[in-house]
Amino acid sequence: MTSLSVLVSGLEAELRRLGYKDSTLVWYRGCWRRMQKYFDARDVKDFCLDAAMAWVDDACGFFAKEQAGTLKQTDVYLFRVAQMLQDYAVHGAVLRRYSRSVSKLDAAGTATIAVFQAHLRSTGRSVSTVRTYGTLAAEFLAFTNTRAGLGCCDAAVIGAFVATLTGYQVKTIEQKPCAVRSFLRFAAAAGLVDGTCLDAVPTARSTRQARIPSVWDPGEVARIVAAIDRDNPCGKRDYAIILLITRLGLRGIDVKRLEFADFDWPGNRLLVTQAKTDRLVRLPLLKDVGWAIIDYLRHGRPDCDCPQVFVRHTAPIGAFSDQDHLHQILVKHARAAHVPVSEKRRHGMHSLRHTLATRLMENGTPVEQIADILGHQSAESACVYLKSSLSLLAQCALDPDAPADGASR
Repeated sequence: MTSLSVLVSGLEAELRRLGYKDSTLVWYRGCWRRMQKYFDARDVKDFCLDAAMAWVDDACGFFAKEQAGTLKQTDVYLFRVAQMLQDYAVHGAVLRRYSRSVSKLDAAGTATIAVFQAHLRSTGRSVSTVRTYGTLAAEFLAFTNTRAGLGCCDAAVIGAFVATLTGYQVKTIEQKPCAVRSFLRFAAAAGLVDGTCLDAVPTARSTRQARIPSVWDPGEVARIVAAIDRDNPCGKRDYAIILLITRLGLRGIDVKRLEFADFDWPGNRLLVTQAKTDRLVRLPLLKDVGWAIIDYLRHGRPDCDCPQVFVRHTAPIGAFSDQDHLHQILVKHARAAHVPVSEKRRHGMHSLRHTLATRLMENGTPVEQIADILGHQSAESACVYLKSSLSLLAQCALDPDAPADGASR
C-alpha cells in the first residue's frame, strides 16, 4: 500500500511530464490537500479508492446526485481526482477518460461482459455495435450490483435503471434499453437471470427511417468552413477534419482513427476500413482535402508517436477517444461564423454527412452511389435523405386540384 502523499508526489511529476498547465496543477494540489485532511481526520494511512470516493461524496454529495441524475461537471471533476489517483496507484499511468459512474465491475462482471461481446461478434454484429453494447451492458450490470446483483434483476430493478435515463436525448433513450434487452436475452440463455425480466424492458417504437436527418444549408456550411482560423494548429486540424466529412462523407470515428498508412498519396486515394461496417472503402483524395491535411501535418500537428493523423492538442497529447464525437469542434466554428446552433435540431459532425448526402441526391446522384460514398451497407439506408430535401419532397407532392385516377369526368 502507498500513502496519499507519496502517491501525489509521483502523480504530480507524471502530470508535469504530460504537459499539464501550472494553473491546472494548482487546482489538483488544492484537491489533494483537502483529501489529505479528510484522510488525517479519519486516521487513513494508505490510499484506497473507497476512502477517496468517501471524500468525494462528503465534498459534493456525489452518490445521491448520481442516483438523482443531478451531477454537475464540478462533481465529476472531483471524481476524476479520486480515479486518477487510483489509476496511477495501479498502473503508474494517467488515463485520459474516466467513467462518470462510481460503480465498477468486479472480475466476474468484466468476464461476463467479455463473453457477451464475444457472443455479439459470433452473431455478426458490427465492431461499433459490439463496443457500444458492451459499454452499455457493463453500465447496466454495474447498476444491478447496487441492487443485490444480476441474479435478482426484476421489473423493479429495470424500472429504476430506466428512470436514470430521464433527461437524455431520444436517441440515447432508444439505444440503452435496446442494449439492455440484448444483454438480458444473452444472460437468460446463460441462466444468469430469469427470462421473464425481458418483458419489463420498454420498447422504443422508433426506427431510423422515421427520423428526418438534420442538415445544414449549403451557405451555412461554407460560412463555418470559412470561419475556421487556419493560422493556428487547432484551426488547421479542425479545417482538415471538417473537409474530410463535408467533402468525402467520412464518419467522425473513421476520421479520428485515420492513420498515415491509410493514405495512398501517389494514387490520390484514401483507404478506410469503416468502424461501423468493417468494410474497406476507397475514396478519391480531393485536392482541397489533401492540401488541408498536408498543411496540418507540416505546420500544425504536435510532435508525438501516435499513429493517428489527428490528435488532441491538450495534455496528454494523443488520439481522440472513441467517446469523443468532435461535436465541440463543429459548434465552436459554427458560433464563430454566427451560424445559429440550437437544441431544436441535432448539430453534431454526423449532420455534415447528412448534408453531403442530401446535396448529392438533389444533384441527381444515384442512391446506390450515395450509399457507396457514405459507406452504407445498403442503398435503402440512403433513401432517408429524401426527407431532408424540400425541393425533392416538392417533386413528390400531389396536386390537390388534380383529379384522381379513375375519377369520373
